Amino acid sequence: MTQQHVTSSAPRIVVGVGPDEVESALAFAADEALRAGCGLHLVHAVSLVPPGPDQVLLPAIDLEAWGAERLAEVVKLADDLVQGAVPVTHEIRRGTAVGVLVDVGRTARMVVLEHRHLSRLSRIVNRTVAGGVAAHLRIPVVAVPGGWHADQRRGVVVAGIDVPGRSEEVLRAALAEAHARGARLRAVHSWSLPGPYEEAMPGDEARRWADRSRAEVRAAIDALGDLSAAMEADVQVVHGRAAEALVKASSDAELLVIGRHDPLVPIGSHVGPVARAVLREATCPVLLASPRPHRAVYHP
Repeated sequence: MTQQHVTSSAPRIVVGVGPDEVESALAFAADEALRAGCGLHLVHAVSLVPPGPDQVLLPAIDLEAWGAERLAEVVKLADDLVQGAVPVTHEIRRGTAVGVLVDVGRTARMVVLEHRHLSRLSRIVNRTVAGGVAAHLRIPVVAVPGGWHADQRRGVVVAGIDVPGRSEEVLRAALAEAHARGARLRAVHSWSLPGPYEEAMPGDEARRWADRSRAEVRAAIDALGDLSAAMEADVQVVHGRAAEALVKASSDAELLVIGRHDPLVPIGSHVGPVARAVLREATCPVLLASPRPHRAVYHP
């Protein structure tokens, strides 16, 4: 892996450290830091609000002491991964995980988090930290599924395309990631109609619909101005629900890049239902790309 020179002004890659496993997120972030030649910054948030009714409200000093122990463990893991090639720093801050990571992430290159696959009931009520963080940052936010390993590289970066004509930033981010990894770009677009309309649609019309969609995705890739990408990109148009198509596409990818909504109000989650479903179910790391240009981040 090519390593770039580290400069003190280079934005760092931030990793959120909590009570759960973080090894997969750390492995992904360490690879990114080595590739980009930037620092790795580990952050643990200490919230004084108990996470549930069965939890005991612990004194802040106890929570911070536990956080310091947890960070020390993860710092050792990070040091082993980067072998001194890039600096590893860390800090503890008081606040919610989302609030702290949003604050630290404002000057970061990327925020990386690990998520667990939850039970069906938990999925209904859970809003991922990644979704909350991504709703308020313009930099890439990556959710790495627990159990993912750095050796699960399959040479494919998938771009999830919603509306082809408005997918420039997703495609640009996915293309940059594919180039950085020496991977192929695969653009996946899905389409579906309400049940009664699909049942009444002739087979020929369905094929024409798919052909038009494929041409629109190709045109969006061509508009990036990268001739090699336009010629080599694999464009797949899938009949079905977007979340299901993207989760399936993640099964043989090393990275899935999807967009997030552009928030119109400063509160709440704006990643959208498809992105939330993909974050919960994808089997490869998922990069949430900003809906607005952030060229300095996408081009290391």
